[in-house]
Amino acid sequence: MENKIFAVRTTANREEQVLDFLENNVRKKKLEVYSAINAHGMRGYIFLEAKTQEDAEQSCAGIPYSRGVLPKQVSYEEIEPMLEQIKAPMNIQERDIVEIIQGPFKKEKAKVKRMDEQKEEVVVELLEAAIPIPITVKMDWVKVIRRESDETPLEEKED
Repeated sequence: MENKIFAVRTTANREEQVLDFLENNVRKKKLEVYSAINAHGMRGYIFLEAKTQEDAEQSCAGIPYSRGVLPKQVSYEEIEPMLEQIKAPMNIQERDIVEIIQGPFKKEKAKVKRMDEQKEEVVVELLEAAIPIPITVKMDWVKVIRRESDETPLEEKED
């Protein structure tokens, strides 16, 4: 029988604490929960791999900041884009020209104004905008296409 994946609602930014409590619960109650992850970019949710819905619900019962298991199972394909290998350091610098590759401004070009590496966010200004407005996006939502120091697009250099 194939294991199932369940989404657990949590208080935003408390996912790590819920994971710690959940791990203790699983050990104490000897539940069939095989893995639990805090998916990158998914605030307010963690995902559990468990044998049954009941095991998933028991694992987070009575845990602070846990808001319960969603009734519908989650497919691996739905969460696969959020799972990622350990990242190489981001090669983004201030004044880089980037393309936004995710979110509402997808395919827009922008200039990097500043970065917050701890939060993994960059503040950019859209190049096509009539009035430059700073927008904060996740670091992995942008791709560097040109360095300010050289006018050659990065794609041409890689050839």
